Amino acid sequence: MGKRKRETANKIKEARRELTFAKLKNVPSSPRKMRLVADMVRGVEVFKALGLLHFSNKQAAVDVEKLLKSAISNWEQKNGKKAENGELYIKTITVDCAPMLKRLRPDSKGRGYRIRKRSNHITLYVDTINKDTKDA
Repeated sequence: MGKRKRETANKIKEARRELTFAKLKNVPSSPRKMRLVADMVRGVEVFKALGLLHFSNKQAAVDVEKLLKSAISNWEQKNGKKAENGELYIKTITVDCAPMLKRLRPDSKGRGYRIRKRSNHITLYVDTINKDTKDA
């Protein structure tokens, strides 16, 4: 890796350390279904997102809601104050594939067909809305 790439990578790592995040691994739901819920709350203020997830009829919304509550709690612990309405928003939320369980279901004439039980990893970053104006 070149010097410039290494410096850029280090700057990105430093910027990520300042953000608060939460991870949820090996969720037994397909990434395709989870991404539908993640797209619904990406970039939204956290308390509005909690309302959207609570009243969503998708099963994946339960896991994302639990993860969002964890991220809010992490932010409160890191900053030493309670999160207020309109202060935080979901900066990024990513859904990645996790290891797949491969199973066989028996079929006629000694055959079997493959069943793939998919799972995923979710990473959610939370940030303050007016970060630049509060520091000034």
